[in-house]
Amino acid sequence: MTFNEVIGQEEIKARLDKMIVENRIPHAILLCGPRGIGKLALAMAFAEKLCPSALDRHYSYPVIRTPNMTSDHKAISADFADEWREQLKGGAYFSINDWLETMKATSQQAIITVGESDELIRKLSLRPSQGNYKVSIIWLPERMNTDCANKLLKLLEEPPTDTVFLLVSEEPEMLLETIRSRTQRIDVRKIKTESIREALIAQRGLDEENANLIARIANGNWLKALEMLDAENENAQFLQIFIALMRLCYKRDVRELKKWADNAGSMGRERQLRLLNYTQRMIRENFMYNFHNPELNYMTIDEMNFAKNFARFINEANVVEINNLLDRCQRDIAQNANAKIVFYDFTLKLIILLIKK
Repeated sequence: MTFNEVIGQEEIKARLDKMIVENRIPHAILLCGPRGIGKLALAMAFAEKLCPSALDRHYSYPVIRTPNMTSDHKAISADFADEWREQLKGGAYFSINDWLETMKATSQQAIITVGESDELIRKLSLRPSQGNYKVSIIWLPERMNTDCANKLLKLLEEPPTDTVFLLVSEEPEMLLETIRSRTQRIDVRKIKTESIREALIAQRGLDEENANLIARIANGNWLKALEMLDAENENAQFLQIFIALMRLCYKRDVRELKKWADNAGSMGRERQLRLLNYTQRMIRENFMYNFHNPELNYMTIDEMNFAKNFARFINEANVVEINNLLDRCQRDIAQNANAKIVFYDFTLKLIILLIKK
């Protein structure tokens, strides 16, 4: 991975390049920002400039427990090294959902265990095979468990010689404050629309018109742009689930809503959270649709077609309450509440909220 392969982000590239040129490289950098904007790509390109040898670049990432692991085994990144290499063959732009699919996860939540920190301490104690640096890239460090986070903190307080840590985070607020305080934070912004447009034309062969449309709706997210090119993507499935939910709520069909809740509750927990995130986005988009300003909306054509008739049901009287209800559902699901009960309770409350005017 080189900086030329990173889509947009010219300011961040220049900033990282300047660190190397001036030989003023922090021992720990925290790259923050939402998914799909190239944080991992930036980290990989920066690491490659620092370390000519792949042997000196170490990756840590969230993993799952598999049925064949013994009860005392703490899963580490090396257990999924083949899967990680396979994931990177498709490039450095992917989400935790993509990674879970590559690992063939079902309902498991991926974390970084204390076993990973022990392995990292061992690897970083070795001298660089070439050049002056070793680099530890930690993808989604917010998924570290407490023991792992505390051991990483000790590493950051007393870093091994000639070692640079690159933490790539989507939710930096979930990290220990003491970890954040020992890193140089770089906030990576959304990719400029023009950069996404150019990449769609150059890499995907789109014509100007389609590239312009997709780049605008992607709203700075390269993964979103790629998802829109896939007619069978998860968002398209979620749209149909969302449409079914809203129609059943409108008809007050409690029997069918119970079936809807049971189906949603049967999904893996990570997918349930993604469905709730999607639903929250659609509530926002439908509310904004009522202002009749296309610049405020970021919906696909299919989403827009549904909004034409549905958006009027999302208004000033209910949008905040619906959003708060979805927040509570996400919290309950994340805390391992009974998902079928959570979803059924959500649908019943939604019936009442949708008739508010």
